[in-house]
Amino acid sequence: MTSASQIRTQIETVLGNRIPGALTPRPQTVRPVTSLGIASIDGALNGGLPAGAVTEVVGEESSGRTSLALSFAARMTQAGKVCAWIDVADALDPESAAATGVDLRRLLWVRCRTSNEHVSSTSPRSEEMCQALKVADLLLQSGGFSLITLDMGSVLPEYVLRVPLSTWFRYRAAAERTQTSFLLLTQKSCAKSSSNMILKLRAREMNESQRSISFFTGLNTDIEVIRERFTPSPASIPGLKKQPHSYEAVNWYRRTTWSGRR
Repeated sequence: MTSASQIRTQIETVLGNRIPGALTPRPQTVRPVTSLGIASIDGALNGGLPAGAVTEVVGEESSGRTSLALSFAARMTQAGKVCAWIDVADALDPESAAATGVDLRRLLWVRCRTSNEHVSSTSPRSEEMCQALKVADLLLQSGGFSLITLDMGSVLPEYVLRVPLSTWFRYRAAAERTQTSFLLLTQKSCAKSSSNMILKLRAREMNESQRSISFFTGLNTDIEVIRERFTPSPASIPGLKKQPHSYEAVNWYRRTTWSGRR
């Protein structure tokens, strides 16, 4: 009986002139990574977030999405790199960004508000969404930005999921060509196979001792890697155990640089 290896050899011999290595998988791509400046997360992600790729940061409100993105932007701008923040719902607070360490002189803030009228952050008009997607496309294609953050975290998933998959595919190709880190903040994953990494954030409930504190002093968040392409196996990363389609949740606690009354 003919073995599988013999059958494969026969097929590749026949197709060799037309399709070289027809059954040979493409070599894995090793992408450079950039540190977020948070040791526990960098260790879990084998160094940080991938450059030249789309990374989705998903989670509900107050899950830590914006804090993580601002920490990454702070790391990039402090290294002298230029970043962009595309703000669909006009939700970014520059004072909080500066307090996190973001150098605002190196941050392009795009506010996708087409009028002075009040626009609901959860159901923006189509103009705001279209403007945000066009700006993201323009900045990615032009190059020159080390980090581009598209913040749609305040928009309901039903609106975000209406974005055609071809849009995310085009973003992925442009990010790879320009070696731009593209960060997508949403409540649920929407870029599908176009994303190189998907991080899911969940806020932990406060215990009794934390509830008794009258000032907000930090953020306690679980981070789970839902998707990670072209990286070493989880078994080779210290502190992580292999799970079906995910990594073990990493507990991230980070004290904020400001205090606000609850």
